[in-house]
Amino acid sequence: MINFRTRLILSLVTLIGIVLVALGVWLGQLFKTYYLATVNERLEKETELLADSIGNAGGVAFLNPTILNEWSGKMDNRLTIADEKGNILYDSGGSNEQYTMVHRDVVQRISSTVNPESYKSALRRKMDVQYHWEDIVNPDGDKEGYIVMSMRVDALDDIYGQIWITLLTSLGLSLILIVLIGTKITSRYVKPIESATAVAIELAKGNYRARTYETPPDEVGMLNTSINILARNLQEMMQAQEVHQNRLTTLIENIESGLLLIDDRGYIIMANRSFKKMFGSGRIIKKRYHEAITQDEVINIVENVFMTEKNVRRQMTLPLQLEQKVFEVSGAPIIGTNDEWKGILVVFHDITELKHLEQMRKDFVANVSHELKTPITSIKGFSETLLDGALNDPEAAKMFLDIIWKESGRMETLVADLLDLSKIEQKGLVLNIQPVLLNKLLKEVIVTLENRLEAKQIDLRVELKKELHIPGDEYRLKQVFLNLITNAILYTPQGGSITIEGCDEGETVNVTVSDTGIGIDKSELPRIFERFYRVDKARSRESGGTGLGLAIVKHIMEAHHGKISVESEVNRGTAFTVSFRKDLSNDFTKN
Repeated sequence: MINFRTRLILSLVTLIGIVLVALGVWLGQLFKTYYLATVNERLEKETELLADSIGNAGGVAFLNPTILNEWSGKMDNRLTIADEKGNILYDSGGSNEQYTMVHRDVVQRISSTVNPESYKSALRRKMDVQYHWEDIVNPDGDKEGYIVMSMRVDALDDIYGQIWITLLTSLGLSLILIVLIGTKITSRYVKPIESATAVAIELAKGNYRARTYETPPDEVGMLNTSINILARNLQEMMQAQEVHQNRLTTLIENIESGLLLIDDRGYIIMANRSFKKMFGSGRIIKKRYHEAITQDEVINIVENVFMTEKNVRRQMTLPLQLEQKVFEVSGAPIIGTNDEWKGILVVFHDITELKHLEQMRKDFVANVSHELKTPITSIKGFSETLLDGALNDPEAAKMFLDIIWKESGRMETLVADLLDLSKIEQKGLVLNIQPVLLNKLLKEVIVTLENRLEAKQIDLRVELKKELHIPGDEYRLKQVFLNLITNAILYTPQGGSITIEGCDEGETVNVTVSDTGIGIDKSELPRIFERFYRVDKARSRESGGTGLGLAIVKHIMEAHHGKISVESEVNRGTAFTVSFRKDLSNDFTKN
């Protein structure tokens, strides 16, 4: 495609060329007409002068050929004199026979024509010869003949050609000069316009870094300056928009709630990462909501918002990835500034954990109430019995007081465990990390449990291959093993066995407490570290257990950056394994 500058120059050159050609033709024709008019005027004057001279000299009878030849030579014309009948009396002659014949024919025509004046205009030019004649009148006023003067105008063609050469040369030089000046002028004005056009095209393509550096001090310069200002403003606006877009995208993609945006036609135009993770959705963009969403409850919310154009919020339980999830689903219409319907925003809040915590809180209150109710009821009942007169019976009073003391100790243990667990969960647990020898620590724990072991005739074996050292809080570690061994004693029948095994695994030290007790069903394994959860509730309560031991063990192990795992089989026994890291310096430095 020819650019604007080339088109402008071609148009200018074409226009100037047409004007110059028309001017040349007009000037050439003007020069030619002027030359012929001058020749005719000269012939006319010379012919009249000679006719008057001959008439005044006495007429054709007194012609002097010598004088006539002299006149013809001086005027460089052909002079012919004829009588009234057309007989040539004098002819200055010429070498061109054809010209002579034509000349004589012209003389004959003049003399034979009734009205010679009508023939005068036809004889202005014939065979490149210009003619003019006048009547010869003697002094008496009688017409005696004609004087015919002719002049060859062959030189007119040469002059005409020279005129054209001069015109063409002048016009050609003018054209070149005009083209040079026009090119410079167009370059001055068109180049900034082309630069501005190129920048505008780049801006239209989205390249807001484009600038024009052609800024002449005129209106075009103002245009280029304005375009640069516009480009700079667009670039700043786009940068700001990109920043806002990136922030919004980051916010939408990283928000924990699932977001779904549906346009006014029902097509999904946006789904964030959380939504795809929650529902395991594939490519759902540009699909209708009822095709991408399989849950009828969610479809009902979307349809309800479409129909009512009001916010809708519901809680629902949805089966997702083999588990039940509780969501609070909110649907809101998107209305434009002119009340134009834009679409729907659906937000999915996963409140499964909140529901679980709420249920745990309810269970906790119920369990604490239940655990406290029994000893309080016992204490209250036996106190009333003592007040009613049982104090007078020493044996009954002692038995009742023993029961009250036992129940109050149970309450004290429960409250202490609750406070300890609450302190650990609130990250109020401060560990005194010191090197701990597991062999010595286990011996001290076992000594406190000897009476229970002997009472149930349980065989306890400790198999530590060598002295095992771990970093930790000795008091808290005693709690861990005391709870694990106590549970093993509690759930191991009479005459059973408990084994404690320890080994060094390089970066960790693993200790396993296994028993031959009643075991735990696989369905109950995920819940054994919950507060107040008991595998055998009756046996735990009879032994004075609070149901908080394993929960405390788990939190202590997490505080030591360790792990606890369990393996169990019903009626075959249970094995708890605790893993301690041998290097905790980096972890506690970070904390």
